[in-house]
Amino acid sequence: MKYVYILESINFKETYYIGITSDLKKRFKEHNLKNGNHSEKFQPWKLKCYFAFDNPEKANAFEKYLKTSSGRSFCKRHF
Repeated sequence: MKYVYILESINFKETYYIGITSDLKKRFKEHNLKNGNHSEKFQPWKLKCYFAFDNPEKANAFEKYLKTSSGRSFCKRHF
């Protein structure tokens, strides 16, 4: 199972992170730890929403779409 997820920064309004993982709980915890990656400077994060896919190719395509300008517009309208 693959999960496409959207995180929202609690301290920086309108700051989002879109990612993909096979272990959502573990990955969410990693985003809120001091680990030196890009998401660290916008901590803490809350889970805005996630989507479960049993087809990895569809999950990858959906994540890629959400990172486009039309995908970001879609997120703003629906989430």
